[in-house]
Parts: sequence; structure tokens; C-alpha cells
Amino acid sequence: VQLQASGGGLVQAGDSLRLSCAASGRTFRDYAVGWFRQAPGKEREFVAAIGRRGYDTIYAEFAQGRFTISRVNSENTAYLQMNSVKPEDTAVYSCAADKRMFGSSRSNEYDYWGQGTQVTVSS
Repeated sequence: VQLQASGGGLVQAGDSLRLSCAASGRTFRDYAVGWFRQAPGKEREFVAAIGRRGYDTIYAEFAQGRFTISRVNSENTAYLQMNSVKPEDTAVYSCAADKRMFGSSRSNEYDYWGQGTQVTVSS
């Protein structure tokens, strides 16, 4: 499956942003999807994941209550809604997919990765 993340940009602290992860090439509904991010000089970290059915979700602690992951299988797209963004949310956000039922917080459990989209939050 090929993945393409989009929707990043420059926003101010407190704003909202919705990232999209468009999939092609395979049956999207067979894949769990995860979002990860990497800030300059830091390791990649888990943000959120969603199972193939769309209602099994997990979040990193920093994302709980602010970010929402969702998917629309008929559109072959997953989303990451980011609310009340903070400067520390600045990073390149990437989506990943794996042919499994449930999402995972472990990046090494995903076989397919898309190019990231830059999110920059100004204070």
C-alpha cells in the first residue's frame, strides 16, 4: 500500500489542523494505521493509531484529549485531527500502515510508510 500524508502547515498555538493520510494500491480496510512524528534532533515518536475497523484507537499521552485519529475506508483515507496545538507539536508527521487488526504504538510493527508532512506551531 502506498501512503501520502498531507495537511501540514504553519499554525499558531491553540489552532487546529487536520492531517490526511491517503492510501492506494491495496485494500485499505485491511490495514491498521498509525501516525508518528519526528521533531528536529529527536527520535520518532508515536502519536496515535487506529485499527482496521475504525473504532479501536490508541494515543500517546500527549495526544490524549487534543488529537483524534479516524478513518474513512470508503475514501481510503485516515485522518489526524489536531486541536489546541502547542509549539512542542512542531514536527514532521508521518502515517504508516500494517496489515493487522489493531493499531500499534511501535513503529517497527508497520511495514508501509508515507512521506511526512511538516507541522510548525508558532507561539
